[in-house]
Amino acid sequence: MPELRKDPTVGRWVIIATERVRRPVDLAVPAAPRRGGPCPFCAGHEKETPPEVLAYRAPATAEQDAPGWRVRVVPNKFPALRVEGELGRRGDGVYDVMSGIGAHEVVVESPDHDIALAALPVEGVEDVVRAWRDRIVDLRRDGRLRSAIVFKNHGARAGASLEHPHSQIIATPIVPLAIADELHQARAYFDYRERCLYCDIVYQETTERVRVVAENAEAVAFAPYAPRFPFETWILPRRHAAAFDQATDAELSALAALLRDVLGRLDRVVADPPFNMILHTAPFGGESSPSYHWHVEIVPTLTTAAGFEVGTGFHINPMPPEEAARLLREV
Repeated sequence: MPELRKDPTVGRWVIIATERVRRPVDLAVPAAPRRGGPCPFCAGHEKETPPEVLAYRAPATAEQDAPGWRVRVVPNKFPALRVEGELGRRGDGVYDVMSGIGAHEVVVESPDHDIALAALPVEGVEDVVRAWRDRIVDLRRDGRLRSAIVFKNHGARAGASLEHPHSQIIATPIVPLAIADELHQARAYFDYRERCLYCDIVYQETTERVRVVAENAEAVAFAPYAPRFPFETWILPRRHAAAFDQATDAELSALAALLRDVLGRLDRVVADPPFNMILHTAPFGGESSPSYHWHVEIVPTLTTAAGFEVGTGFHINPMPPEEAARLLREV
């Protein structure tokens, strides 16, 4: 019997179509042919990108925009939003408009063109997540900006235009609707129960354990109760913190270990699926929220939204999260 399940973090209903359950192999997406390097993100091609805004490199290779780096952050050459200028917020009849002010940066995760995030040593993944934190800390200082999102597109079907392993950071002058919805639901839950919704989710998932994929002392990875897509996996820190840049070094190390672990499990179960990974963190100024909780969502692109999903906002997921978690746990 299919089930309708509600995601308490945004109030969204999902249809778990249990009668459509498939094997992981049936969900696998054929990989696009690789073009290979080198590319503008490869070591030795630093002059083909805008000047770096952050790089982790050995002291002996301290020259900026030169080889010797482990992780490198540069402004996007074709940004969705630009840092230069004023907001210029104004009305246009019943509509609102403002200048496209913001920041759009690329986190080049490795100098090696062919090594995926899951294949990096854990110290390499730690470098990546620390770069996310360091850049968000810096972007918070810009009084025009109100929020930042970190995301990674892996595979052409998930929107990746370059093969070289990278993630992106976009800071915006408004709070994105997805974050605003989470903030609203989290605040309503806290007002009624005087507890953080996400902390309660961590407690329930680690108590019931049927949807846990992997865990360590600082964080837990699990299939959410109402996932939109097969093998959707979330990672939450055990300690309450609204903003990602409040994470301790131990929590960043734990996040890096779980990211590497979960992505490796997905690779083995569904044969390197295309996916989107999104870091959800509190808007600038909301770091002390008792109700919000930063987290990472990993969303494999294994099914396609069609007319029903577009027209209703419902998602149909043919893989129950309990089964997805079991397959990922046992791989």
